Formats: sequence, structure tokens, C-alpha cells
Amino acid sequence: MKPEAREAMFERLRARNPKPTTELEYRNAFELLIAVILSAQATDRSVNLATRKLFVAAATPAEMRALGEPRLAELIRTIGLYKTKARNVIATCGLLLERHSGEVPRTREALEALPGVGRKTANVVLNTAFGEPTMAVDTHIFRVANRTGLAPGRTPLAVEKKLLRAVPAPYLMDAHHWLILHGRYICKARKPDCPACPIADLCAFKRKTRATDPCAEPR
Repeated sequence: MKPEAREAMFERLRARNPKPTTELEYRNAFELLIAVILSAQATDRSVNLATRKLFVAAATPAEMRALGEPRLAELIRTIGLYKTKARNVIATCGLLLERHSGEVPRTREALEALPGVGRKTANVVLNTAFGEPTMAVDTHIFRVANRTGLAPGRTPLAVEKKLLRAVPAPYLMDAHHWLILHGRYICKARKPDCPACPIADLCAFKRKTRATDPCAEPR
């Protein structure tokens, strides 16, 4: 995608949603960290349903660790992989208390040292909680970046690095959210909604759908 097309793409996305943010519900960096850990292979809606009760029961690392793994697992049992996630969250809370005085660290290295936190989760926290211009490449962003031609790559890390170079600087802070929402609601995996797409004329995807088209997934 040419520079002028990238500029037009993000200008249109910004015009439609000037202040994008995550759909996960949280009140502070700690709650965001826990919500993102729980969101792996789960929908934001299912995570929100669980954390509305969880964050009432435990709103700090100390309170959450005090719940214990069995009680935490019970509170999040509606989320996929809840037993593994409960174990990781308890361990993460322990490290937050032991190494960071109960605060969420602000560096990628320290975040990725926490159980259940990989590069994507660290990027979400750095961007959304701390205002860092990072790019957390999930399945939606990976698909949009490749399908549109914005930043094609074979791995999430390759796409992340290309996006950091390709996204015009004025849009980089919010680009993560725009691309996720675009992939979630318009540039969907099974059938992209090209008729409703505000950037269809800029997109390199050759098998664009029409209002009457059946499912059209690229090979």
C-alpha cells in the first residue's frame, strides 16, 4: 500500500471513530492486565461478564492472590482455559507484589516476565494503559494487515514490525484499536463486509464481496 493510501486509510478510520479504545472493561492498569490475560482465545464479551464479578471480589494484586487459585477459577470458569488462566493470574499477582510493589510494570521486558503475558499482551498494556505507540498484533490485525496490503507478513512479529513502519506517525497511538475493530466488525475472517468498508477502494484484497455475494474467503 502506497504512503498516500495509508494516510487516507487512517484518516477515514479516525473520522469514523475519533477516540477508539479496547472493548475490555477496566478501571486501571492492573485490571487491564488481568482482563487481557483472560482474553486469550476468548471474546471480550465473555471476559467482561466474568471480570464484572471478579473485580468486585478482588481489585488489587494482593486481594486477587488472596482469593486463591480454586476460588479464582470458579469466578472465571465461563472463560476458555480458565484453570490455566487462574494459575497464571495468581502467579502474576505474586510477582507484581514481590518485584514491583503491587504495581504493573511499564517495560516490555518486565511485563513479558509475568506468567500468561506474551508480546501481544504486553503491547496492549503498554499502549492502552501507558500510552506507548505499540502494535499488538492479534488475529484481527494480522488478517487486516495482510488482506489490505497495509503490512503483509507471515508471522505476527513480522506484521508488527511492518506496521510500526507503515502507519503514519500521527495515527500510530490509536492504530492498534482501529485495526482490531475493523477486523472484528467489517474485515471479518469468513466474509468481509466490503460494501460497508470505508477503505475498500484503498484495499488490495482482490475478492471483494458484494451485498449479494455468498461467503468469500481468500484461498
